Amino acid sequence: MATQVDVQVGKSDLTIAQLLDVYRFMVLTREVDGRIRTLYLQGKVTGGVYSQLGHEAISVGTAFALRPTDIVAPMHRDLGTHLVRGMELGQILAQIMARENTFTHGKDNALHIGSYSRLVLPQISMLGTSIPLAAGAALTAKQRGEDRVALTYVGDGAVNTGDFHEGLNFAAALTLPFILVVENNQYAYSTHVSKQIACEHISQRAAGYGIPGVRVDGNDVLAVYRATRQATERARQGLGPTLIECVTMRMRGHSENDDASYVPPEVLEKWRARDPIERFERWLGEGGILELDAAAGIKADVAQQVSEAADWALGQPMPEPEVALQGVYRTPVSKG
Repeated sequence: MATQVDVQVGKSDLTIAQLLDVYRFMVLTREVDGRIRTLYLQGKVTGGVYSQLGHEAISVGTAFALRPTDIVAPMHRDLGTHLVRGMELGQILAQIMARENTFTHGKDNALHIGSYSRLVLPQISMLGTSIPLAAGAALTAKQRGEDRVALTYVGDGAVNTGDFHEGLNFAAALTLPFILVVENNQYAYSTHVSKQIACEHISQRAAGYGIPGVRVDGNDVLAVYRATRQATERARQGLGPTLIECVTMRMRGHSENDDASYVPPEVLEKWRARDPIERFERWLGEGGILELDAAAGIKADVAQQVSEAADWALGQPMPEPEVALQGVYRTPVSKG
């Protein structure tokens, strides 16, 4: 029988070293995000820039709960997932600036990146389409008898697409080792979630597919981690998919050209008080795991790391126009 479970933070099964790694990845995600915005305002990034601000606990918490042998398909607000999986920071920043020596060789500037060696599937712009893709990867793993889980992410808007329903039904019907993380940041561009769905919580939709629906505080990295860890254990036991709804707030607009004026100021203030990094930092401090000086040191190290990576990325060449069609068509296009 499908159930909805509200996961609350309790004791962590992570070691002190792992907890500090989680904190560093969250800080790194925010520092990179801020640097990308600065580069955009300086005119060094063209096209869309999609802020991760407020989503750090989701991308880092979920990715940290996976094994390196698991498959993950991030979307455009999952920078932390890429970082946890070992994607190179300089390459990510060069990708954002559409430089030549990058994942897409200058043909794209967003997080439409992946690494098959790291089992990171590239993002598909049409959000929701990653669900059948990741479900297919889970099917392959099941058929081969591999101990793998496939996880992907969507936002609250993508839960209303055909790919969401078809992909999730496919995964549930075949009892696949699949996890769907819904980043409920409450606005699909400018449309509030209350105008998108009739049920109270997105996680309740899981009942229609006969699978568990878990609703978790998306600004609490340990709650996100524990919910994902439980879902991976369930999947590895052959019990099928889990839908995890991570409730958070998109603290900037849909992209940098969106001022998010449709969000009431008092709502943003409420969520600023629930900042995921500050909350985790307090939790670590109260537990005697992280002193203020140590936190400041981590932030300084991360800032230096990002500055060096940005300098490297800025030094990479732009692609030459004549290579624009390379890698686009199976058969090269002749100039004649």
